[in-house]
Amino acid sequence: MSLLVKSTAKGRTMVQLAEGRLQYVGFAAYRLSLGERLPVSAGDRELCLVLLSGRIGIQGEAPGQGAFNWDNLGDRQSVFEDKSPFAVYLPPGSQAQVTALSDVQLAVCAAPGSTAQDHGPRLIRPESMKRSVRGKGANTRYVCDILPDSEPAHSLLVVEVRTPSGHSSSYPPHKHDTDDLPHQSFLEETYYHQVNPPQGFVFQRVYTDDRSIDQAMAVEHGDLVVVPKGYHPVSVPYGYESYYLNVMAGPKRVWQFHNDPQHSWLLDL
Repeated sequence: MSLLVKSTAKGRTMVQLAEGRLQYVGFAAYRLSLGERLPVSAGDRELCLVLLSGRIGIQGEAPGQGAFNWDNLGDRQSVFEDKSPFAVYLPPGSQAQVTALSDVQLAVCAAPGSTAQDHGPRLIRPESMKRSVRGKGANTRYVCDILPDSEPAHSLLVVEVRTPSGHSSSYPPHKHDTDDLPHQSFLEETYYHQVNPPQGFVFQRVYTDDRSIDQAMAVEHGDLVVVPKGYHPVSVPYGYESYYLNVMAGPKRVWQFHNDPQHSWLLDL
């Protein structure tokens, strides 16, 4: 089965991971026009809504937590602006409605939730997110931690990364598919990609040590790559800039990765 999920050029749903495709991670990205509304229901999952671009209002209710209402959220028009996004965390059982106050792109990230931890709904503001530079030389990329393991949630981890033209990312290749803490954690993952300018493409390979999975993909603007296990590097051709939104989840909410030993020498450069 292909690990590449192609995006759609028209309609409200830009791309969506099929139900049951992964055990822990769920994902969908939507486009909304001014005034359009999107109902969101968490069910037994926890959600992180990431405002990719545009402005929204969001209102709803969480069981035992009462109503919430956040209006006029958003101040970037593209994921390639040097700004962190607005995001919203919703616990299991939440019901919400998103109203577009402009043309909007919105990601809905999902993972198994728990009511035992009593995480309430909350607005995650851009200024609260840690931003960092990772790598060096042609391996430099720019990271924004939206929902890291240092912030409250049951199993969901969310991060976005911008990678410049001609650079590599998620590189040297690493994996997190073995429950062997403190050395490595088991986390499924999805990569939601955008490319600037949008007619471009990037390359992503997903492979395991035994090559039971080994797929190399030309990924276009709006596509989704599924990483059930294995290494998953990204390469950006000259002239184009890469953005991806990572969603990770597994049985333990810890991001601990293992580098491919064949390529770990790159860390010494």
